[in-house]
Amino acid sequence: MHTLPAGVPQRTRSRVLAVVGACAAVVLALGVGVLVDLDPQVRLDAAVSRALYAGDDRSAGLDRLLHVLTTPGVMWFRVAVFAPVVIWLVMQRRWRPLAWVLTAILLIGPLNQGLKELIGRARPAFEAGGLEYGGLSYPSGHSSGIATLVTVALVLAWPRLGPVARRTALVAGACLVVLVGLTRMWLGVHFLSDVVGGWALGIGWSLGVALLLGGLPGGPAALGRRS
Repeated sequence: MHTLPAGVPQRTRSRVLAVVGACAAVVLALGVGVLVDLDPQVRLDAAVSRALYAGDDRSAGLDRLLHVLTTPGVMWFRVAVFAPVVIWLVMQRRWRPLAWVLTAILLIGPLNQGLKELIGRARPAFEAGGLEYGGLSYPSGHSSGIATLVTVALVLAWPRLGPVARRTALVAGACLVVLVGLTRMWLGVHFLSDVVGGWALGIGWSLGVALLLGGLPGGPAALGRRS
């Protein structure tokens, strides 16, 4: 049984647990909807896919732009962003913060892939979209990846930000998460529920790891405290 870090205020723990629970419920509900071919979900996914898809005949320039915009969701980008943080933590011998950050950013990929294998959903059948990709669709790995990147970054930075900076960071992070999710649908490689499920997975996973391993502000693995 895990003991939650005593330094984290009870209100914060309760709110984080509520968010983690809500995210888990979204991932489960959408996954079950895919498995049972829930009609409202299937129809909404199909309608949104047709509306947002950039088209089989999109220009090469647009295609390159969309692939650039979707890049923040991939593993190597996540690793590159956090590499300076990881190096600093090693140099400072901050082993507890290092443990939770690495757990969050490195294991979201295998977790996402495991869920894909469990659900087994095919990608959208667009000629220049899902049909060009191997692999499965639910949940979106890019969406869970960018949600993890932004959530971990916000948790790390939160104690050092003032009220205005916090609001700015939240808005900027949310915009990046939404943008990457939209690129997956513009490219025709994911359905709406894949993207929403990926967002929920990344946020819930990151906050859950931070809570359990003490990474929340005030916890023993937070950057504001020595390990």
